[in-house]
Amino acid sequence: MDRPVVATTFYVRYAETDQMGLVHHSAYLIWFEEGRSQYMRACGADYAEIERSGALFAVAEAHARYEAPARYGDRVTVRTWVEEIRSRSITFGYAVYNADTGQRLATGWTKHLCLDRSGRVMTIPEIWRAVLTRGPQAGSFGDQSVRVERTG
Repeated sequence: MDRPVVATTFYVRYAETDQMGLVHHSAYLIWFEEGRSQYMRACGADYAEIERSGALFAVAEAHARYEAPARYGDRVTVRTWVEEIRSRSITFGYAVYNADTGQRLATGWTKHLCLDRSGRVMTIPEIWRAVLTRGPQAGSFGDQSVRVERTG
């Protein structure tokens, strides 16, 4: 399946490492969130704008599979894409790579339910479904340059 992928690259911060000098497993979920946020910006929206409209995308499930360690100072790239959009949920996929060696470090996914402000599950509003369906555009968003790739 051909789908757009947003690649977000950054350096591992010291605070993300554990006593063994490796990136702590919890940091990968934060990196997934960073990739997801950049994906949304590249689509032309950000979470603040979505929330102002009354739609909230809450993480309902998260999965990570660790394949190789990352260390302080490594440059990593998080590749983010939409796996599936359903009427009330969206699932994002992720792959984390060492940006300099190309080694895959982790893969994962998160499933998000669309909620209204009272916390009830709701249908994803058409405006956000259209934004997500259109997909990302390359460019600079905040302090990140976003590269849009296609995968098959």
